[in-house]
Amino acid sequence: MQPLKIIFAGTPEISKITLDKLLDSGFKIDLALTQMDRPAGRGKKLTMSPVKQLALEHHIEVFQPQSFKNNPLAIAKIRELKPDIVVVVAYGLILPKEFLDIPTLGCVNIHVSLLPSLRGAAPIARTIIAGDTQTGVTIMQMDAGLDTGAILLQQSVNIDEKESAGSLHDKLANLGANMIVDYLNNYKQIKPIPQDNALATYAHKIDKSEAQIDFNEKALTIQRKIRGFNPHPGSFTYLDEQRLLIWEAEVAEQTSKLPTGTIIDYWQDGILIACGDNSVIKVTELQLAGRKRQSAKQFGLGYPDLIGKMCS
Repeated sequence: MQPLKIIFAGTPEISKITLDKLLDSGFKIDLALTQMDRPAGRGKKLTMSPVKQLALEHHIEVFQPQSFKNNPLAIAKIRELKPDIVVVVAYGLILPKEFLDIPTLGCVNIHVSLLPSLRGAAPIARTIIAGDTQTGVTIMQMDAGLDTGAILLQQSVNIDEKESAGSLHDKLANLGANMIVDYLNNYKQIKPIPQDNALATYAHKIDKSEAQIDFNEKALTIQRKIRGFNPHPGSFTYLDEQRLLIWEAEVAEQTSKLPTGTIIDYWQDGILIACGDNSVIKVTELQLAGRKRQSAKQFGLGYPDLIGKMCS
């Protein structure tokens, strides 16, 4: 059987994991699409995307148009290649209908939610913040809508009570990579299933301002946000006018009637802070701006007068 002519489109680490899996599984990638090199790090050095780095290591041609919309030259390059299929994973550019119509088998996308739930940009963070106990990966046929195409494959995973966005990202990235290999090996036997738009929900893009902790909220709500914003953008508050990142926390069993944001106690395994509805959160890992992450025990050694201070 003639091997599929595949274009891969992706940019961040989750895309790289998929591309690596495809290559390890013996698929030939004829072209890699990824976003433009961008400044990164403190020195703002122009940096290749993870997908570009991996593609170049495997001698795959890389194409980095700024946009495919109103860009006939970029569209022409894809059309000339005559791809059978385009695999898309967190590419980050809108693919217009004239692009989607080029490959014989269309464009397929790996989306990290159980569609039609959590369409959009931030399904991993949003599912944790919502307190969901289950999410998953959907392989979908792309159309002109936002994650509205027919479902090709779908598989669920449980969300652990301590799951962070980072750990869930890795779990879903590996699952999605395995699923796309399964799809490409069996696509002739897989029947598309239309989504029920009436059941659709949306995972809107994360705004950095959302990551500032509001201690008027219940401890459980705060704890879910801390997990959902770990590692990006990172939940934060201010202590003694210094920005304080909080990476890990759990809901404490005790209650408090002290003003919200008050540090009510300090134990070696956690710093207790008063929250809304008389609830208490126990912070176990944190980081002052410009310093390294620390356990509560390490942090407390440098702050002997923590009790009674306010986080705001």
